[in-house]
Amino acid sequence: MKHKKHIECKDCTLNTSTLFEQLSEEEYALLNYDKNCQAYKRGDFIFHEGNHATGFYCVNEGIIKLYKTGPEGREQIITFARQGDIIGYRSVLSKETFCTTAKVITDAFVCFIPATRLFKLVETNTDFSLKLIQQACKELGDANKYITDIAQKTVKERLAEVLLNLLEQFGRNEDDYLNIPLTREELANLVGTATESVIRMLSQFKSQGLIELKGRKIKVIKTNELKMISEQF
Repeated sequence: MKHKKHIECKDCTLNTSTLFEQLSEEEYALLNYDKNCQAYKRGDFIFHEGNHATGFYCVNEGIIKLYKTGPEGREQIITFARQGDIIGYRSVLSKETFCTTAKVITDAFVCFIPATRLFKLVETNTDFSLKLIQQACKELGDANKYITDIAQKTVKERLAEVLLNLLEQFGRNEDDYLNIPLTREELANLVGTATESVIRMLSQFKSQGLIELKGRKIKVIKTNELKMISEQF
């Protein structure tokens, strides 16, 4: 069950770097008036691929995975969103349906912002528009790199790179494990291979002393060695 919670946009921006750093006091007030914030539990969906995009979302807490579904129903994870990230905005700008599905993997608070507010900010705030364009370009660059990796890197190289990226993006928890709870299937979807291949490669990394495993938890031990593996191609 989703519960509403009011979150001040300016307070959120103070806690973490967000797209809305460029807003004036008046724009913050209008954004707060228009938005709708809700709590989501792990496993909840925020939007589905193919849904009409009436607005976009800003993550206040938690981790969201965005993925596409193949013809046989298999997920392909595109990216993750966390505190301060916005999702779904490109579909709003292009006036298309959502191109991915957004699913919660840790309990989250997420704010929905109507499309009309986004278009108004783009029209009236040049600093906001520039930062939005820069973010879209970065995401396009990341997507191009991912396509290159899938085409040219081995599963071993891609897994090493994914582990390093997860470490950089989410850091470590109090037990020194990656601070993101992924199943082996989700990790395989992120790497772009079969679950069995990821399990086998994780076991190999463990035997080489590169990582430690505890259930689904992963602890990165030797970052330099993993970096060398990821850059072999």
